[in-house]
Amino acid sequence: MNPSTSGRPWLLIGLLTTSLSLNLYMVTNRPPPARVGQTAAVKDDGESSVEVRPASGAVRVPVEVVPSSGIERDRQNVPLERDLDLADPGWDVFDEEVSHSLARTFSNADSENGSALSAVYSRLFHWDIDLRRDLRKGDRIQVAWKKGDNGIEIAAASLKSGKLGRTLSAYKYKRAGDGFPSYWQKDGVEITRRLKEAPLADYEMVTSLLKDRPSHAGMDFKSPVGVNVLATRSGSVTRTNWNTRANGNCVEVRFADGTLAKYLHLSKTGVRSGQRVQSGDVLGESGNTGRSTAPHLHYQLNKGNRVLDPIDVHGTVARSIQPGERNAFDSNVARLDALLGNALARR
Repeated sequence: MNPSTSGRPWLLIGLLTTSLSLNLYMVTNRPPPARVGQTAAVKDDGESSVEVRPASGAVRVPVEVVPSSGIERDRQNVPLERDLDLADPGWDVFDEEVSHSLARTFSNADSENGSALSAVYSRLFHWDIDLRRDLRKGDRIQVAWKKGDNGIEIAAASLKSGKLGRTLSAYKYKRAGDGFPSYWQKDGVEITRRLKEAPLADYEMVTSLLKDRPSHAGMDFKSPVGVNVLATRSGSVTRTNWNTRANGNCVEVRFADGTLAKYLHLSKTGVRSGQRVQSGDVLGESGNTGRSTAPHLHYQLNKGNRVLDPIDVHGTVARSIQPGERNAFDSNVARLDALLGNALARR
């Protein structure tokens, strides 16, 4: 046998052994797949590595990790897992014990924005509690908020009430089919109520109830200019566009029982005096005319010399999240709870 070729089988065996060893090393030392509670950190080259944070670190929302290259999200629009970094979107959180009035509590925490934040916060819970009279020292306020081009925006809030003996909560969420987001409790029931016979089919929120201000005789619905204003009951139009300096464009309808319904600050009217209207007929469009500082509808009921509360006359209903949308809603609540938790951990 030629000695120059007799070593070749051993050389081949050596090469195969080295290759097998390298493959075995790569398999046994590859990064583990991401699990719930971990986050995939995407490197600049597009590859994913797993970063495990200790339990005492930032709160994580347990959602599926997908590559950044563009795998389409599911139909419920569950976002990719990410750090809820408040410094990026501009969110801030107050977690304050009530020291005096609601306005003073907020102002003590933020002298510049406290008053405005107090006004927006109070609109979330005025259906369940009178925040002027029923707050107690030691009640606790928590709110995630930011100041934007359109003023104060609240993402989530809670009120631990000694008078009620429970905690009220509100999470901002836009239900499928709605034109505007609303605020919902964790169980999927809307925290704000809706009139059973409403002057608007959809609106952003009720900004003022009759009981909120003694000098205010109606109910205010925040709504963009140009939304159809509806007759809440059948009746006759008694007049339009009176006292326009204060009321702006307006319509008054007399119900069968003699109650007068007033719709104020319209951008335009679509009916005339003496006209019969049925419940649901369009009376005009919402606006910002007269003594008004922002687009809204003022809805007022009078009978003789009495001012009637629309809640007592029409009754209210609390909507709920539909079963098919519950996963998306629960995911939203988890993200907002994480937003609150992250912020508090960093204070």
